[in-house]
Amino acid sequence: MSVKPMPATDRPTRKPGMSRTQKLLFFLTAWLICLMPFLFWWNTWFGRRLSDQQLNEYLHDTKKPRHIQQALVQLGERITRQDVSAKQWYPQLLALAADPVEEVRNTDAWIMGQDTSGAGFHETLLKMLSDPSQMVRGNAALSLVRFGDASGRPQILALLQPAQVASPESGRIVDADLPGTAIHQGGLIAKLEYGRQQTVELRSPIPGRIRSVAGTGASVTVGSEVAVIDPANDQVWEALRALYLVGQPEDLSAIRPYERELPDIPDHVRQQALETEQAVRKRSGS
Repeated sequence: MSVKPMPATDRPTRKPGMSRTQKLLFFLTAWLICLMPFLFWWNTWFGRRLSDQQLNEYLHDTKKPRHIQQALVQLGERITRQDVSAKQWYPQLLALAADPVEEVRNTDAWIMGQDTSGAGFHETLLKMLSDPSQMVRGNAALSLVRFGDASGRPQILALLQPAQVASPESGRIVDADLPGTAIHQGGLIAKLEYGRQQTVELRSPIPGRIRSVAGTGASVTVGSEVAVIDPANDQVWEALRALYLVGQPEDLSAIRPYERELPDIPDHVRQQALETEQAVRKRSGS
């Protein structure tokens, strides 16, 4: 039996394959998609070791505050290793206490607490207790404890308290995060619409977790509470450790809430709170 040939119109059309140029462009695009996240991570990861020259350049890189932070973190590591080469940058640490970027001052205050022999560190940290940022004041107070100085005790107690975010204008909340959400310092909490469709972003002054927040559509007046942020566990733990050394009996009311067995209070924080109260009582003879 002969097979009848298929009409030309019924034959499947063979699709042309990718050209060599198209293949190269495809693989190049895929490679770049994989490379870009790595480059972003590489440029923002604080663990990447810096040479002395890079560290010096980063400390003076006013256009990239994260470079300054990265250099500060690595300088702090050198200080804790008692690397004498770190001392050459101590004058820069003093200068950065007045940096316009809050995150830089915050890191700087912590690093200066790593060497109580640093010339000018003690005096500079005392001045930083008046910094406009709560976190900078808190870190300066924690570092002062290493100097045996309890001048920052009120600022340490403030680290145990929730932060209240007030409305800068009267208006309506057009977007808001949810209670229970973890948030970093400077993280967006809500957006407020006021006036003639003007919008302002409300951000968290501390790292922590949103306890409460006005919902989308809520009307608020200037100065009214929009959100309450509970402090992050690491912040609380550091404050309790400091109060273990400098806390007074009148501080116990701020310490005891962290002794409770609640899901949002980790065991190490609860244990530190208990030990801190015991140390305070022993020190006061009560």
